[in-house]
Amino acid sequence: MDFRAPSGRIVLACIAAVALAAGWAAWAQSSAPPPASVSGPPPAAVVTAEVRRADAPLMVSANGVVEAAAVVAVRTRVDGAIEKLLVQEGQSVRHGQPLFTLDSRQNQALLAQQQAVLEKDRAMATRAAADATRYRALGGEGSASQQRLEQAIADAAAAAATVKADEAQIAQTRLAIDYATITAPIDGRIGTLPMKEGAFLRAAENVVLATVTQIDPIEVRFAIPDRYLPMLLAHQADIGLPVVVSVSNDPRGPVAGSVSFIDSQVDAATGTIALKASMANPETRLWPGQYVQVELRLATDTNALTVPAAAVQQGPGGAFVWVVAGGTAAPVAVRVARVGGGVAVLEQGPEAGTRVVVEGQQRLTSGSRVIERRPEAAGAAVRR
Repeated sequence: MDFRAPSGRIVLACIAAVALAAGWAAWAQSSAPPPASVSGPPPAAVVTAEVRRADAPLMVSANGVVEAAAVVAVRTRVDGAIEKLLVQEGQSVRHGQPLFTLDSRQNQALLAQQQAVLEKDRAMATRAAADATRYRALGGEGSASQQRLEQAIADAAAAAATVKADEAQIAQTRLAIDYATITAPIDGRIGTLPMKEGAFLRAAENVVLATVTQIDPIEVRFAIPDRYLPMLLAHQADIGLPVVVSVSNDPRGPVAGSVSFIDSQVDAATGTIALKASMANPETRLWPGQYVQVELRLATDTNALTVPAAAVQQGPGGAFVWVVAGGTAAPVAVRVARVGGGVAVLEQGPEAGTRVVVEGQQRLTSGSRVIERRPEAAGAAVRR
């Protein structure tokens, strides 16, 4: 047997074989899947919010119709032709602002005549009073008869009465002249003007010259279910029954007001009670005949337990929420008092500060592992 030292070719072959084996082992190790460290499905991503204690107003929503606070038809009180038209259709006017003037020249002439008659009758009355005074003096001296004295006194009284009648006629004529200027009876907005300059008017015909509609303040009529009537009457003195009115497509937000009228009876056909709210309307954001959304605040629950309405789920056993603690979710039963405006008021539920799931509940089972995300915003009002 030959035990001679290996040649250089054999040594190189051995080195190559060792390197190839080491490379194969390294590739096999890097390609192997990592060992599973945790069993079960991956954590579910959910949105959570906090259970809070807050004041929760009870709001009742209803559809309403805007109504003018007052609508007054303008008519003439005297006969005459329209001399001037001082306003335009759709114009806003103030109480006492002239709208029309009528031709009053005939009454002006009559007034001048009556004033002349008054001056004459006053002179006659002055003379009659002086005669009565003189005959009284003569009667005391025995120079005048009793009959003549009584006649003088009667003439003085008749002359004084004539003066009063003249003054009354003048007052009536002056009133007719004043009525020739037709003014706005209230603040508001003028409607259509069917009568134009030159048209002759007769008071007896009762023709409507214009309609003035008061829109500031303005009113909104609405109705709520009669089940709220006891609460409505109990709280009207405490909170003033505030109301907010929303108009579709109005970026300026709602208009605030308060209840000004509660109907005296319930509508038996609809089971509702009619209300009316009054509010300032300086920018004419509300218009008579417009349909609006009304929200009436009946009461406020102070320090109420609230959660986002999206957190409340319904199951076979009733309402519940998913509570997150220690990275896992578990269902907790709740009792809901009311829901509105994206917020639920709870009569019974988790303590304030507890985090509950508001989005992603469909992926949860009891004990599921979760990854929390915070909501962008939460509602702050409770309505019904």
